[in-house]
Amino acid sequence: MMSNFENVAVFMGGWSAEREISLNSGQAVYEALKKQGVKVTAIDVGRDICQQLREGDFSHVFNVLHGRGGEDGVIQGLLDVLEMPYTGSGVLGSSLAMDKSRCKQLWRGMGLPTPDFIELKNESDCDRALDALGLPLMIKPVLEGSSIGISKVNSHDEMIPAWKKACDCGGVIMAEKFIQGEEYTAAILGEQVLPMIRLETDNEFYDYQAKYVSNDTRYICPCGLDESFETELAELMFKAFKAVMGEGWGRVDFMLDKDKHPWLIEVNMIPGMTDHSLVPMAAKQAGLTFENLVLEILKGASVHG
Repeated sequence: MMSNFENVAVFMGGWSAEREISLNSGQAVYEALKKQGVKVTAIDVGRDICQQLREGDFSHVFNVLHGRGGEDGVIQGLLDVLEMPYTGSGVLGSSLAMDKSRCKQLWRGMGLPTPDFIELKNESDCDRALDALGLPLMIKPVLEGSSIGISKVNSHDEMIPAWKKACDCGGVIMAEKFIQGEEYTAAILGEQVLPMIRLETDNEFYDYQAKYVSNDTRYICPCGLDESFETELAELMFKAFKAVMGEGWGRVDFMLDKDKHPWLIEVNMIPGMTDHSLVPMAAKQAGLTFENLVLEILKGASVHG
């Protein structure tokens, strides 16, 4: 047993729309820690989590909850109150990154490049977004991850159905100017930006199916960018991560337009850890096994409150 981590709880599942992905991520993390001799317990987090923590006498929490309730600052606040060290960002960083609109407002206020956007509260806002941003557009629920509820709008008559689809997820909806170009992601581990990955899909965009179902999605790592340009981009991605109080580990998604100008899309504070996931892929390119990666993330566990 590794004495630094006497009794680790892996938080997975939860009650968000990303529950199934979180269960897969959590199982992979649980098995990796167990393989390294860490005393570890897998917990499918429910509303009785306080009781489970009291009964378990855990020393650390490895949080692999995706989405609302687990990635948005809620569970982080509970763990801070209990003074229990946990992986990833604290309350403020988690809540800022989870709210795509607030995250983009902060970036824009700091002069960081992110596509123009408008929040959609009603149908008239949809018309306003079409006039202000033009086509195509991305319609997104502000508080969902894994591309859940997202649509690409190519024509005026697709706008209202896309907005209604996003509304089914609840919360605020936003329209974002679509950036035509190449999609990339930058995984962050501690103070290091891992090798970037270029994402290619035959789907209209990198949607839920491309992320978790399709075997045809292409992940290019090394990503093929000039080394000095990738270094420059890494500095921007790290700045974007720290701007929203990111800590420990995470992932910044961005686009490069036809002029190779970068556009920040979103931050994931608890990215997926499945066999389709991007952070393990980038870590492997950097020479880290999945077990190494999991242990490095756990080493960064702390109390933030």
